[in-house]
Amino acid sequence: MTPPTTFKKKAIAPETVSRKTGLKAIVDCNSFYCSCERLFRPDLQHKPVVVLSNNDGCIVSRSDEAKLLGIAMAGPYFMAKPLIEQHGVTAFSSNYTLYGDLSWRVMETLRMITGKDKVEVYSVDEAFIDLPEMTEQEAADYALYIRKTVETWTGISVSVGIAPSKTLAKAANYIAKKNKQHTQCVYVIISEEEQYRALSSIRVIHLWGVGRAYADKLINMGITSAWELRNMSPEWAYKQLGGVVGLRLIKELRGIPSIAMREPLETKRMIASTRMFGSPVADIGSIKEAIATYTSLAAQKLRRQSCAARTVSIFIVAKEQDHSADFSYGNITSIHTTLPAATAVTNELIKPAVALVDRLFEEGKSYKKAGVMLSGLVPDNAIQGNLFVPEARQQGRFLMSVLDNINFSMRNDVVKFAASGTARNWKMRQELRSPRFTTRWEEMFEVK
Repeated sequence: MTPPTTFKKKAIAPETVSRKTGLKAIVDCNSFYCSCERLFRPDLQHKPVVVLSNNDGCIVSRSDEAKLLGIAMAGPYFMAKPLIEQHGVTAFSSNYTLYGDLSWRVMETLRMITGKDKVEVYSVDEAFIDLPEMTEQEAADYALYIRKTVETWTGISVSVGIAPSKTLAKAANYIAKKNKQHTQCVYVIISEEEQYRALSSIRVIHLWGVGRAYADKLINMGITSAWELRNMSPEWAYKQLGGVVGLRLIKELRGIPSIAMREPLETKRMIASTRMFGSPVADIGSIKEAIATYTSLAAQKLRRQSCAARTVSIFIVAKEQDHSADFSYGNITSIHTTLPAATAVTNELIKPAVALVDRLFEEGKSYKKAGVMLSGLVPDNAIQGNLFVPEARQQGRFLMSVLDNINFSMRNDVVKFAASGTARNWKMRQELRSPRFTTRWEEMFEVK
């Protein structure tokens, strides 16, 4: 597939166009988790599908057909189950391995279309694209080209919004997703006439950058649409909407780019690994196994960005005894420790992490979640050496390299530390998970 003829020249040399006069696009995958599941289940096209959160607790993704049945977003699965069974809705447990791989494919496709330095990955299913200046028709043609190329190369359906600023692009995308049949999942806002038409149809609650609290405040002040907000004075926005943030929002709504494209975050400042338990855990041994497992996962992420951690933190979340609430910040207990020297060696991180459990665990309580956080990160090649054990760190690095290579090639953590346990009866519940089609040889999709 080739790009629209009108855009070919600009696509070849976009650097000749000033970034200030260019456009911003947002590419948003439609019901991303459901789209990933449907990719390998073509029999589910145009049928209701939902995807559940960790531990099969809540509904986190719905196909358009499921939305029409009245299945609520973020609602508990057990409450929606009668409606799901009544209408034959297909439910899946979260399959983050599959979703992560397909997300990478979508983002790589966008980089190949527009250029690597033009794409800002905003979330697992969204990306902003920096575009050169073009007419409204050229923008519409290019948006359609992006949509069709992504769908052809990856099988994931997307919606595309294009406008002079990020906020307007998000508004365009909102309209594209809400009126898929009419818009062909693409929408462009450039002219002031189009800005009026689009922003007048969007309530402030649906505007990117306006949270619930500010939306309620604006509605109480009589400002209900994005167009009404757009026409407020900069002085008013500065006073009523949090200073510079509010001022930036008004400028963005007027098509004045005020939110810059961000460079990709290559190195994280903190690494965490957290999970819900499949069922409440009341024994300290299982808690320690979970903490050791999560520490191993965090250590792998740490080594991927060539860093070492100086601080290890853990937390555990107690289950409400009276079942009156599923989650409460009052039930979270956490603790941290600072290591003598920064390290990325798994066993050197597991030992202090597991030791912290003894200081948090309380007999008689049941726990439903635990997590590990590594912070105080430094480059792995900048760690102070040990004068008395000069070879120890080098040996640890070599061992971890071998361990990571084996687990990466075999995929199922075939080599792990004994502290992580073998039975792992506390593992997160995923009773409806689909196979990891793209990353496991034994689960590869078969075509007959």
